[in-house]
Amino acid sequence: MNIKIKVVSTAFALSMALSALSGVTANAESNHIKYHDDVQTPSYIIEDWKAPAGLSKKEAAKAYLAKNSEKFQMMKSEAVESFEIKDEISDNETGTHHFKVNQLYKGIPVYGADQTLALDHDNKVTAYFGKVVPNLEQEKIDTKVSITKKEAIDIAKAGIEAEIGEVSSYDGEINLEPYIYEYKDEFYSTFLVTASTSSPEVGFWHYFIDTATGKVIDSFNAAHEVTAFGYGVFGGKQMFEASYIDGLFRLHDQTRGQGVITYDYDNNVNEDVTSVSKMFRDGAAVDAHANSQKTYDYFKNTFNRNSVDDNGQRLLSRVHVGDNWNNASWNGVYMSYGDGDGIRFHPLAGGLDVAAHEMSHGVIQHTASLIYRNESGALNESFADIFGAMVDRDDWIIGEDIMANGAIGLRSLEDPAALIENRTQEPYPDHWSKRYTGTLDNGGVHINSSINNKAAYLVSEGGEHYGVQVTGVGREATEQIYYRALSHYLTASSNFAMMRQAAIQAATDLYGSNSDAVKAVQQAYNAVGVY
Repeated sequence: MNIKIKVVSTAFALSMALSALSGVTANAESNHIKYHDDVQTPSYIIEDWKAPAGLSKKEAAKAYLAKNSEKFQMMKSEAVESFEIKDEISDNETGTHHFKVNQLYKGIPVYGADQTLALDHDNKVTAYFGKVVPNLEQEKIDTKVSITKKEAIDIAKAGIEAEIGEVSSYDGEINLEPYIYEYKDEFYSTFLVTASTSSPEVGFWHYFIDTATGKVIDSFNAAHEVTAFGYGVFGGKQMFEASYIDGLFRLHDQTRGQGVITYDYDNNVNEDVTSVSKMFRDGAAVDAHANSQKTYDYFKNTFNRNSVDDNGQRLLSRVHVGDNWNNASWNGVYMSYGDGDGIRFHPLAGGLDVAAHEMSHGVIQHTASLIYRNESGALNESFADIFGAMVDRDDWIIGEDIMANGAIGLRSLEDPAALIENRTQEPYPDHWSKRYTGTLDNGGVHINSSINNKAAYLVSEGGEHYGVQVTGVGREATEQIYYRALSHYLTASSNFAMMRQAAIQAATDLYGSNSDAVKAVQQAYNAVGVY
């Protein structure tokens, strides 16, 4: 999107505005605010705050953060210095302008402490979402850097290989970013090292390395595994783009973004899937390739999004991964498909909702980047389910085609309790009061996803749930609401209450504050007990 920002003020104007903030009041009611239980700073603020005259939109955003400094448990001057605008979007269709912001401590981003701000055409701030960690100065965080970036990467690689065995090659570049990271109520200056693997185990590894000592503070695998989806290769005809290279046809599509390529993962090596004619005989590769293209086309045609990163990221798939592997996974670089064991699951590459679910994790990674634990992780899985159902569009069940054991599917957005096929064997809740609160499944990321799934179903299709009546607004409106909530409002640590409000804000932007869409969202979340 093109961003046009006209600066109509000076640093002096901003300084004068900040000094006069105490005299500026918001028009919205003060009860449009909700606080995080753990840090007691706002998770969202909904109001209609008019910025002082003469400020650009960026200056208005900074002034708003300073204006709310007391809520963030900061001094006004500290609030100005503690936030960095990292991205902005001008939405010409709705007349809104959106900023993505990071909290900083001594110039270092605080992990999970990001924010979004929405302004209307008249420089009124209408919505804030995010998390601010207060009183970091009191934590006396040691920000000394005594290790090199290469040493941090080597430490992470050693940890990964101690867990899964020797990695002959990593999928793409190993990344490193500095973060202030909280672990077990203590704060550390860390290097976050992220690495993607496919063998000997699929993983999207996160290692937090103390910059002062080189100690591993925390680590986890955020590979977005789905227990199984897809139908296998049972004769369904697919049409897709391929390329003729060096005398053979190959599953290389150069018409979408930076390309869509599908490999046969043979003996831990990517090999081109080839054919001497335009007809390919590897059914798993055919389905994986075609479904990647369909998912790309969905996000492009529905939201004008150019691949998962909105910058044309090449979509890479690998089939025949593992030995009868009962899974499919997105690791930030590759889609990996197992062939199933024929007892519990059929081959996984054939399922359109599998491909859509997994690649949607890539979209989530490049938008709100919802942390893959607890409530934010459940939202992460839920968005992947919602878009999986939207791309597939034949029903509201995930994985219905690939169940070899007679189960009707893996998860149902329409009726979560109807399915018990779950790798943790925990029931899928359809109401906040029934949520799973244990430690399995990264804090229930797959289990509790069903709460938000049910809400999305009700927004679209309507119905009565726990005595609450919802009038649905259809799939087209619903997918726009959830994509906008994800891409414009939610942040890494968002919880279910923030999800509700983000969906309300998105529906308001798109359809108006008194619209049927807003009413549908409100009633849907009432029905699942999220307020």
